[in-house]
Amino acid sequence: MTLKYLIAGLGNIGDEYKDTRHNIGFRILDVLSRASNISFIDQRYGALVEYRFKGRTLILLKPSTYMNLSGKAINYWLQKENIPIENLLVINDDLALPLGTLRLRATGSDAGHNGLKNIIEILGHQNFARLRYGIGKEFRPGEQVDYVLGKWTAEEEKTIPDRIKVAIDMIHSFATQGTQRTMNDYNKR
Repeated sequence: MTLKYLIAGLGNIGDEYKDTRHNIGFRILDVLSRASNISFIDQRYGALVEYRFKGRTLILLKPSTYMNLSGKAINYWLQKENIPIENLLVINDDLALPLGTLRLRATGSDAGHNGLKNIIEILGHQNFARLRYGIGKEFRPGEQVDYVLGKWTAEEEKTIPDRIKVAIDMIHSFATQGTQRTMNDYNKR
C-alpha cells in the first residue's frame, strides 16, 4: 500500500491574484508540478495532481474555494482520499517571518491568517503541519491587505526561486522523514 499525503498550497484563484504574496502556496506547487512534467486538473473544490515520490503519493491541492474558505477543500480531499491528518501539509504565506524564511510547524494557531483560521475551524483542531513562507511586513499601518494581496517587487522576485527549491525539499522531507525530522533539518537554515 502506498502512503498518501495531501499537500495543500494556499492561494486565491484568478489572474488578479496570480503573482501576489498571498499566493505563494499555489506558486510553490506550480513549480513542483512543472519540474515533474505533471499538470493540475480542475476537480471538486480545487485543482489537483498526483505526484509520486519515493514510494509515496503526494496529492497536490490548490483550493478553488478562495483563501478564506480553504478548509472546505482540504477537509473534502482528506476524507475522499482517506488521508490521515498527520499526512496533511498546508503551505501558506506568513507576515511574521522575514522575506523568504521557511518554517515548518507540526501545529499552531492561525496567527491571524484567514486561510489557516478556516482550516482550523472546519477540521475542529489545529494539529496539522504547516509550511510557512515569510513574506515580511514592509508596509505602513493600515496597508496590510494591500501588501499581502500585492505583487512581489523585482527585488523580492530575485529571492523566490532559491527559496521555492528549499520549500520543495522540505515537502519531500515531510513525506519521507516526517514533520519532526524536517523541522530539525530545515528550520534553523
